[in-house]
Amino acid sequence: MRIVDLEAQKLVNLERAVAVIEGQTSRVIENAEGQRTTPSVVAFTKHGKRLVGLPAKRQAVVNSANTIFAFKHLIGHQFSDKEVQDDAKHWPFKTVKKPDGHPAVQVENGGKSQQLTPKELLSSYVLVKMKETAEQFLNKKVK
Repeated sequence: MRIVDLEAQKLVNLERAVAVIEGQTSRVIENAEGQRTTPSVVAFTKHGKRLVGLPAKRQAVVNSANTIFAFKHLIGHQFSDKEVQDDAKHWPFKTVKKPDGHPAVQVENGGKSQQLTPKELLSSYVLVKMKETAEQFLNKKVK
C-alpha cells in the first residue's frame, strides 16, 4: 500500500489531497472535515492555536492578517522579485525579507510576532496535516 500526496490548482488557492494506492486501485480519501481536498491555508489565532486547511480558510475573513494562503508562490523566489512584490500587494498578510533575501510571512501567533518561510508553512504544517489524514484513515503511523 502506498500513500500519495496530490496537488490540485483551484483558482488562487492550492488544494491538496491524499490518495491511497492498494494494488492496481487508488482512491482519494476524506480528511477530518469529510472533504477529499484540503486547502493549502494556514492560520494562527490570537490564542496561539494553529489551524490548517478548511478550519483556517473558514476564519480568514475575521483573521486575514494571520491567515496565509498561496505561499507556494513564494518558494524559490527572492523577496525583491517582481512576482513576489506584485503578489504581496494583494495579500492581506505581511511578507517580509529574511536576512538571506528570501521572502517570509509575518504573523501574530498567540500575541507573539513570528516569521515563517513558505517551506516551513508547506512542510511543517500542510504536509503534516496530509500525513495525519492518511494515518487516521489507515489507523496506523505513516513514515
